[in-house]
Amino acid sequence: MISMKNRVALVAALVLGLAGIGYAVAQEGRGPAAVDSARMAAQASDGSDWLHDGRTYSAQRYSPLDQIDAGNVSRLGIAWYDELETYRGVEATPLYADGVLYNILPWNVTIAYDARTGKRLWTYDPKVPREYGRYACCEPVARGLAMWKGKIIIATLDGRLIALDAATGKPVWTTQTFEHDMPYSITGAPRVFDGKVVVGQSGGDLGVRGFVGAWDAETGKKLWKFFLTPNPTGQPDGEASDSIMPMVRKTWGDGMWTELGGGANAWDSIAYDPKLKMVYIGTGNGSPLSWEHRSGSKGDNLFICSIVAVNSETGNYIWHYQMVPGEDWDYTCTSSIVSADLKIGGKTRQVLMQAPKDGFFYVLDRKTGQFLSAEKIAPVNWATGIDPKTGRPQVNPAARYGTEPVLVMPGPGGAHNWFPMGYSPRTGLAYLPTYESAMVYARDPNFKPKPFRSNSGWGGYTGEALKKRIELMKQATAMDRAYLTAWDPVKQKAAWKVPLPRHGNGGVMITGSDLVFEGTTRQTFAAFDARTGKLLWEMPVQSAPVSGPITYMLDGVQYVAVNAGWGGGAAQVERGAGIEMPRASARLLVFKLGGTAQLPPMKAEEKAPEPPPVTASEAQIARGATLFAETCQVCHGQQAIGGVKDLRRMTRETHALFNDIVLKGIYADKGMASFADLLEPEDVEAIHGYLIARANEDWGQSREGAGAGPH
Repeated sequence: MISMKNRVALVAALVLGLAGIGYAVAQEGRGPAAVDSARMAAQASDGSDWLHDGRTYSAQRYSPLDQIDAGNVSRLGIAWYDELETYRGVEATPLYADGVLYNILPWNVTIAYDARTGKRLWTYDPKVPREYGRYACCEPVARGLAMWKGKIIIATLDGRLIALDAATGKPVWTTQTFEHDMPYSITGAPRVFDGKVVVGQSGGDLGVRGFVGAWDAETGKKLWKFFLTPNPTGQPDGEASDSIMPMVRKTWGDGMWTELGGGANAWDSIAYDPKLKMVYIGTGNGSPLSWEHRSGSKGDNLFICSIVAVNSETGNYIWHYQMVPGEDWDYTCTSSIVSADLKIGGKTRQVLMQAPKDGFFYVLDRKTGQFLSAEKIAPVNWATGIDPKTGRPQVNPAARYGTEPVLVMPGPGGAHNWFPMGYSPRTGLAYLPTYESAMVYARDPNFKPKPFRSNSGWGGYTGEALKKRIELMKQATAMDRAYLTAWDPVKQKAAWKVPLPRHGNGGVMITGSDLVFEGTTRQTFAAFDARTGKLLWEMPVQSAPVSGPITYMLDGVQYVAVNAGWGGGAAQVERGAGIEMPRASARLLVFKLGGTAQLPPMKAEEKAPEPPPVTASEAQIARGATLFAETCQVCHGQQAIGGVKDLRRMTRETHALFNDIVLKGIYADKGMASFADLLEPEDVEAIHGYLIARANEDWGQSREGAGAGPH
């Protein structure tokens, strides 16, 4: 005899099953990427597809698929892979629907694959002008794409939204999201929320005013725009943010923000609640980074390092919560924003969770923005804690640096950066790569704002201050630790932590069989037990997969896919420390049980060429070092170590062309645009002299062939 409880469960299962059959029937005869609101809602229980950056609107990166489990994951192998022919970072979370896998590469090159075989169905290159590589903080990366009603939607580095026909890859509509009077760029994934394409942009380090906009996914028509810092002129913008701007302006003092736009760019995570009709915007750092230079050390500087909730239909302000008032350390709050229902204090709460750079894990009420809790996930000394009543950080006055060097934790790489976080409703745990770090900060008293250049406001180290900085940086280097962390958001403590090497371990994906997948800086792709952290499977893949993995079901077979393309900001940290490992060029890797495809062997690392002799004076070299830091190090690494192209390793031929490369832009097609708008010939000579000096300092110390390598 069936109990009442089991009868109810059986009826519910039948209803859900019939609904699923009905929806599947409705899909028959429709083309690829046939995604709409009903199909997005079905994602909650149907793990066959991966239709959205975070799979569902909750952005939990959890799939109920369980064919691959702890008992058989050791049989996981490569089903197919695609050579992406780039050494730049590949950070995108792919998407899957209707037998087709969609991926996006640096410069926004977009590819559709037969998800069974890996055959390329079409490739679309939006021909982004390579000069826009100048405006990308951490390489011309793209973190994802979107799909809606037969269209694949991409956001390009130069600010275009382009809807592509999912069947052919041909453009359906194109719209420009910003003017080019400021150094804006887009590196984050566009998101489609019930027919609205919502996207922010990058550029806060170079001097811009952040905003988020929404466009109609069918036509590309602009629907609303919300600015995240005040208009320096004090005038209304005629946009959705106008009603809240008088309050926002009161949180800003006088300073250089009026010349640099203030920042607060939403360069990565934007989330959505379809029932509440709220869009949640995670915002970035200020511009300039130094609070004193930016705002005279006055005011909270809204909406820097905040989550802002707006109405999805109108863009009108609803609420905000600021993690770091008066942000001073490049702590962006653009990390994953994840929705879940948690039982807190005996009551089920609808919450948002975020672990931004600042080292705390936050839980907020997603309807009201009410602060619920926050605790440290890594060593933190910029604040002693978060006031449980007000939700404001208890800032350590010693971390408010002046012109004397101060060691602050975490550093600007954060305790957790953009690498996607996930959450499992089965275990009740959030999973994320974490990093223990610190950096030495000091304010440059001679700083002058320079749009289109890096505008930190930090530096000015000379004499005893320089010696102190060197000693403190030794402490910072010694404390570096990296982990995959499972975090209990209710108890606000770690459930387990797995040590991993180096900053830059990838985003996560969790399955219904309690597996956590993550790319590691061991240059492997790995699966961990979601309840214990035990390593269950690991495969060398010749690069560190930093992107978010996905899983999908096709013809009764569960697949797992990930981009293995080491690069972006994490790689710049490693290159800057001189410890980057040799790696293969980027690949899209797709796994299944019993997969037998093999990767080709890696190519040997080339030796560094002997540099030309130093001929510049000490004064020229010193001036070149300053100009390099202001103009070049974003792409080419601190102290000219590593970067997108290690300039210590230039050939004699490249040295001979140096002025033409920098001033005439003869390598613009490679992403090295002309800097004639910022640099004079004597500036270029000074930078070149500095680079020759740096090459001579380090030549002969190259680690040719050294490093951990794949294992």
